[in-house]
Amino acid sequence: MPEPRELTVTFVPGVTPGKWIHRWEERMPDVALASRPVPESRQLDAVRAGEADMAFVRLPVDKAGLNVIPLYTELSVVVAPKDHPIAAFDEIAVAELADEYLLADPDDFPAWRDISTEIQAGTRKPLPPVASVEDALDLVEAGLGILILPMSVARHFNRKALRARVVTGVPESGIGLAWLHSDTPLPDGFDAVIEEFIGVVRGRGANSSRQPSVLAKQAEAPKKGAKASRGKGNATAGKGGGSNKGGSGKGGGSNLRGGGRPGGKARAQKRGRR
Repeated sequence: MPEPRELTVTFVPGVTPGKWIHRWEERMPDVALASRPVPESRQLDAVRAGEADMAFVRLPVDKAGLNVIPLYTELSVVVAPKDHPIAAFDEIAVAELADEYLLADPDDFPAWRDISTEIQAGTRKPLPPVASVEDALDLVEAGLGILILPMSVARHFNRKALRARVVTGVPESGIGLAWLHSDTPLPDGFDAVIEEFIGVVRGRGANSSRQPSVLAKQAEAPKKGAKASRGKGNATAGKGGGSNKGGSGKGGGSNLRGGGRPGGKARAQKRGRR
């Protein structure tokens, strides 16, 4: 592949791209990779603005104008103060949280919304201003409610005053890889770079025939082989020229029935008798 500009990738909290970056540096040392974190609320801004080539995003996302492939899912956890009853359990069902105040839009968690006692009674208070995960965790720490987060996000923003426990009955959270869709090939062969990175993230081996870098090497290999074959043929012709007198010589020329190997005709006849 040609040597293009650097590949730029963004990622949301909870995603740890280090292993993919390490693999990339091993396989593609000639193509620099730059990565930077972005808040989930702006996870697609850089890609849509052309400031990043690809983005690790938390699903679902608006796919308009994008290519999006899912990569993996992870469990959700409920986060509460360390002295909250949930701390006594390894995991808890969402039904056990019906009496809690969830510091999030109820529509983002239908499984909780449909059983919430406050919502059913019409007594739920308006959601306080929450601009980020950190803001929401501040409110949890103050004892104003609970929060449901992807497990990796809760670990990323881990706080000693809080406890996180796996919550069942809510959908798992998904991570995907997104980049702009275009019917026009990218300059400098950058489409192959994008495809190469997709393969790295999906776990394709360094020698996978689906990797553009491997296909490029394979495309070059026949040319080298053909050149060597022609050279060998010319040398053989020079060495054995004129030895096939009469056209039927026993030792000269190729034995078509036997595949051109010594004793090939005898073996072919032997196989025929079987």
